[in-house]
Amino acid sequence: MSFNESVTVAGVLFKNPVITASGTFNFGREFEEFYPLSALGGISTKGLTLCRRDGNRPPRVAETPSGMLNSVGLQNPGIEYFLKNELPYLRTRGTVIIANIAGSTVDDYREIAEKAGESAVDMLELNISCPNVKEGGVAFGTLPSKVREVTEIAKAACGRKPLIVKLTPNVAKISDNAKAAEDGGADAISLINTLTGLAVDYRTRKPILANVTGGLSGPAVKPIALKMVWECYNAVKIPIIGMGGISSYTDALEFIIAGATAVQVGTANLVTPTAAYDIVRDLRAYLKENDLDVNKLRGSLVI
Repeated sequence: MSFNESVTVAGVLFKNPVITASGTFNFGREFEEFYPLSALGGISTKGLTLCRRDGNRPPRVAETPSGMLNSVGLQNPGIEYFLKNELPYLRTRGTVIIANIAGSTVDDYREIAEKAGESAVDMLELNISCPNVKEGGVAFGTLPSKVREVTEIAKAACGRKPLIVKLTPNVAKISDNAKAAEDGGADAISLINTLTGLAVDYRTRKPILANVTGGLSGPAVKPIALKMVWECYNAVKIPIIGMGGISSYTDALEFIIAGATAVQVGTANLVTPTAAYDIVRDLRAYLKENDLDVNKLRGSLVI
């Protein structure tokens, strides 16, 4: 029998390849009203910074055709609050916990990687790709030289914890940045974060978002995300976690076929609270029905 839904990313075993994406799942408590978190392969936490952030002023979200723009600005309670008040709870939920970390300076990334690396999280996800903060974030993720630099610093600081580097699509050639992350010591990469976009109110002739621009996510970005996952799969040897518009098990399969080892579900969680659970259930049913090992599908795109 070939059926298998478990995957391994950088030495960490996931019971299935479905992870909830940072910024769309908070710390999971609200979603337990709909299903047990233990059903998930993993959870990537709300983006964490050294100190509490209140984020950008509203309006911070705008609907777009087949997607949404967000300019939340990494609102979060800070790493210390998370470690004290949220992580102990998450550790009892029976799923892989990934701490998504962000900073404004290289020193920020070093310090927060050290704190997260000493904690009970399973993995770290280095967010160098958020387009909604005025300093840091995507500024570290656009140039390969910067990607490598901040990856090396975070990897040295986080000890033995596996490090995922989350890549921005707002670059000329994402495979160059993927290779830079690999050269900097990343154990895996995740992509794509949101594309920078603008929403306009034709009546007022003003941007809908207070921050003017925001990050575009949802089904509208899926073809771009798939292309970039495939490009990176052909450029690096480390595992890839794919994301961008995944809202069904067939979407997840497409990313795996394009080269992803696991996937993250983001915007779909905001539309349907059970989205990630539904994808886990339907993916399992498909693999069972066809007696498939999900790992055998990875990178099987026929060109």
